[in-house]
Amino acid sequence: MAEAIQQLVLDVLDKDGAINDTRTLVLPGQTEPASSQDAQIIILGALNSLSSREMITYTTQETLTHVLTPEGASIALNGSHEARVWSAVPAKGEGSTVTPKDVEKLLGSEISKVGQGRAFKNKWIGKEGNNLVKLASEIVDSTQLEMREVDSTGTLKTGEKALADLRKRKLISQRKGQWFTVQKGPNFSTSTAKPETDLTVDMLTSGAWKTSTFKKYNFEAEGVPTSGGALHPLLKVRDEFRSIFLEMGFAEMPTSSFVESGFWCFDSLYVPQQHPAREVQDTFYLSDPSTSLPPPQEYYKRVARVHEHGGYGSTGYRAPWNDAESRKLLLRTHTTASSAAMLWKLAARCRGEVDDSKEDELATHSGATSKNQTQIKDGFRPAKLFSIDRVFRNETMDATHLAEFQQVEGVVADRGLTLADLIGFMRVFFKKMGIENLRFKPAYNPYTEPSLEIFAFHPHLRKWVEIGNSGMFRPEMLEPMGFPKDVHVHGWGLSLERPTMIRYGISNIRTLVGHKVSIEGVEKTPAVRF
Repeated sequence: MAEAIQQLVLDVLDKDGAINDTRTLVLPGQTEPASSQDAQIIILGALNSLSSREMITYTTQETLTHVLTPEGASIALNGSHEARVWSAVPAKGEGSTVTPKDVEKLLGSEISKVGQGRAFKNKWIGKEGNNLVKLASEIVDSTQLEMREVDSTGTLKTGEKALADLRKRKLISQRKGQWFTVQKGPNFSTSTAKPETDLTVDMLTSGAWKTSTFKKYNFEAEGVPTSGGALHPLLKVRDEFRSIFLEMGFAEMPTSSFVESGFWCFDSLYVPQQHPAREVQDTFYLSDPSTSLPPPQEYYKRVARVHEHGGYGSTGYRAPWNDAESRKLLLRTHTTASSAAMLWKLAARCRGEVDDSKEDELATHSGATSKNQTQIKDGFRPAKLFSIDRVFRNETMDATHLAEFQQVEGVVADRGLTLADLIGFMRVFFKKMGIENLRFKPAYNPYTEPSLEIFAFHPHLRKWVEIGNSGMFRPEMLEPMGFPKDVHVHGWGLSLERPTMIRYGISNIRTLVGHKVSIEGVEKTPAVRF
């Protein structure tokens, strides 16, 4: 259809030299001129296509027309309200009686109300007592005639005042229309063959490019606006977490090892080798390579001994030690593996294994005091460490669980720490994030005793959601590293996703991470300020 209209325009231009009014065109398959606005819109599409190839030029002409409203269309068909009231009223002296209520029942309240008022005004009807009678034997329904004239011509011969009155009565509405005058363009042709837009290999090989017509490039056209990048809500919350930790005097741990050995992920934390968390149902194991390099031998022997036979005031697990289980490689299930490695390095001072060349580096990672300050007895220095990084668990995915998520890890090492210190710290830490509705529940962890689960109330899910786990590291974990008996360590692991969901009112974690994430939502998400 579009090509047929384009050909029609070109043929008329070739014959007449110009088209003064596109409303005179008869479109293919039609018998009447294209005077309707819908037809002009179709013609405009053809004109734009021809104009882009500079085959024609055209000028838009605007016009104002009027169309009937539903009420106006009803009057054009059935007569005006006043005429219908006049028809329902008997002539004077006929003997029959019609009251206003009778007219209302016959014509309806709206027609009766408006019609009686205008009929009285025109002196078409009058009253005898409570009855209505005709005063005029014949009438001319000018309103109906005006509706029919507007319907056929879009205007009235009587002028704008009469049109304004009909618009006020909401019998007609104004509509903008357009039509076009068309002239030949610089590339005028009666052929509608489209010019080539690309130079192809086939054209170059055959030489067809020499005779082909190419579409003109518009080098001044504006390109698609570029959009800047946006931080994902998780990254915004991560940055805020990091700022809180640094503000509280913590140092960030290096956590680049996504793959860990069973020794650092479990054994060094005093997790028994028979623990369910070490099963394939909960942990992702690597098949190639499948085993790790050997850990520090002396430390490895102490860990194996306390697991199998006890020590440091513990009876141990009294279960056979398996070297192969300790050497398995896996995707780390928590960043506590990195915390264990950092604590082992921190305890190197207590073991007397730190020389001057290594002390500055260790102090940088632990947040410890400078080596030029007063040395503390037995080499121990308090430390506050944190990390925020990815961990992996063989979880069943649902609204609040993923197999891959971000863990916020922290440890505080000092002398004489208690569980009350841990709870107090957690309250201060979460208050800085704007989360004050907390609950602590006793829990079991192989490497902490006592242990606490941390819950926050999710206002959208309307339930308490676990957001972290915490506790005090066991002596069976700390003393094989070389820490003195009076050194205690707080440890905790928090989810990054769940506080983000609470902060941004997200009820399903799968709309926060994964293919269901809204790119527009990421771009418009406000910066987090706890």
